[in-house]
Amino acid sequence: MFGGTGFLLRGNMCCGVHKGRLILRVGIDAAETALREPHVRPFDITGKPMRGWVMLPAVAIAGDVELKRWIALAANFAGELPPKE
Repeated sequence: MFGGTGFLLRGNMCCGVHKGRLILRVGIDAAETALREPHVRPFDITGKPMRGWVMLPAVAIAGDVELKRWIALAANFAGELPPKE
């Protein structure tokens, strides 16, 4: 979809990796909050940021606890979306 590896939850894009960065679909409100954290950037690979998505470099997810926290945020959002067939 975007030149990286993506993971779906109930048919909805949840998270993935693009050029060594973790990308997460967290929703618009959570993205606005997440962007206040160090290293977090909007997911923008085309010049037009994707609303509700964020991108993190490896330094932002150095430990298992941080990685799990970010993946849980994305999984919670994607899990609330209607399933796709």
